[in-house]
Amino acid sequence: NMGFAGYFLITADFVKYAKDSSIPVGPGRGSAAGSIVSYSLGITSIDPLKHNLLFERFLNPDRISMPDIDIDFCIERRGEVIDYIKEQYGENSVTQIITFGTMKAKQVVRDVGRVMGYSFGEVDKIAKAIPNELNITLDSALEKSSDLLEMAEGDYKELMAHSKVLEGMHRHASIHAAGVVIAPGDLTDYVPLYKSSTDDITSQYDMKGLEELGLLKMDFLGLRNLTVIDKTVRLIEEKGDTVNIEKLPMDDVKVYKLFAKGHTIGVFQFESSGMREFLKKLQPTVIEDLIAMNALYRPGPMENIDNFISRKHGKKKIVYPHPLMEPILKETYGIIVYQEQVMQIAHEIAGFTLAEADIMRRAMGKKIKSLMAELAIKFVAGAEEKGIKKNKAEEIFSLIEKFAQYGFNKSHSTAYAYVAYQTAWLKVHYPAEFMSANLTSEMGTIDRVVILINECKKMGFEVTPPDINVSFGDFRPVNNSTISYGLNAIKNVGSKS
Repeated sequence: NMGFAGYFLITADFVKYAKDSSIPVGPGRGSAAGSIVSYSLGITSIDPLKHNLLFERFLNPDRISMPDIDIDFCIERRGEVIDYIKEQYGENSVTQIITFGTMKAKQVVRDVGRVMGYSFGEVDKIAKAIPNELNITLDSALEKSSDLLEMAEGDYKELMAHSKVLEGMHRHASIHAAGVVIAPGDLTDYVPLYKSSTDDITSQYDMKGLEELGLLKMDFLGLRNLTVIDKTVRLIEEKGDTVNIEKLPMDDVKVYKLFAKGHTIGVFQFESSGMREFLKKLQPTVIEDLIAMNALYRPGPMENIDNFISRKHGKKKIVYPHPLMEPILKETYGIIVYQEQVMQIAHEIAGFTLAEADIMRRAMGKKIKSLMAELAIKFVAGAEEKGIKKNKAEEIFSLIEKFAQYGFNKSHSTAYAYVAYQTAWLKVHYPAEFMSANLTSEMGTIDRVVILINECKKMGFEVTPPDINVSFGDFRPVNNSTISYGLNAIKNVGSKS
């Protein structure tokens, strides 16, 4: 009814091309993993029914905008898929998308200060007085920092005045990391094009502008961990074994023990020291634990992690704000973790359709006050019709309003938890091959190579020094206890040399 069938079929076509060409494709990304249509067409490989993922979070008949189907590809072969799209729809109809870097609070102060002739030390002092908050504005920074306010009202009044005028303006243009636009005819009939200093051609309109024109935009993302998985599987095949990475048993006790011990260096999304400490406390035993932790470990929801862990282990009582919320919050021990749960609560408590619930979630997330006030009245009225008292309904609305501002998309968290599980499974069952592939993928970043070599030592592997008689271009397992150092990792020594 919404006319998006062609969009799904175009996406299914290039995903099929990638799979037929042995280009690794991720199991899903973003809200598209909640679509049974995406799953049926082979665009995603996560069963949304199994994990109770919501289609309305992805595509909503009350929200007329193009759905986003973002696809992860092997980072080394992403370009091949873009070339295929150009071949299919015409070189003149496909291009990458421009993105504009804007002057944010710290950056604009540094730029203006430099142009006005202030010393680096002076400008640096002002910039460092601005709190380290994401997307903070100068006005907000002046309210929060007395040091900044003192400088702004003193010797640097003019600098601050100019900075406020320029704040938010475009500073530079670059190529969007993933965006590709497809036009029904020649692109120049629809949008102006831009040629960068490196001769790359992009649209002159950014993602939002292209969307407003009604042009088809796709996100082709390169994910390094898919490359690691692919290289590991190839090394496994070289020794005569076979692994179907999409059909791994999801109840492998050894894999969950690896997570529970925090031995997750090299494991997608679970590498940071903070995450490893939480994993030791959590002691995950099922994929749902990994999905939840992936969603919780980010600013905002992070404050609920200890509560989540205590409830999982029975140290704290699981409390549900209302009995109708128990089936929705049972898997997360009474804590709202996902955006989809906010939608389900609005559906069950207030009788919203899931489409209406998605509109509410977006209004809460973007803090659209006028719409939220209107929805609050409707929510309370709907809850009262179900026999819920007004004060209880208002309490539930306030609760979901708080969580909706930073709740995470369960579909995305599920897809990425699967990739994490796949990398952990390979680390458990084929450690030499997995660590070799990881080292190869990171060989251009010396700090990461050092971290991975230290992890190899902890795992009982020796990474031997480079040897022209033994080493290959990549890191490779020599036997079950030794990995040979890749020659391509040595500066000025590599394939070209």
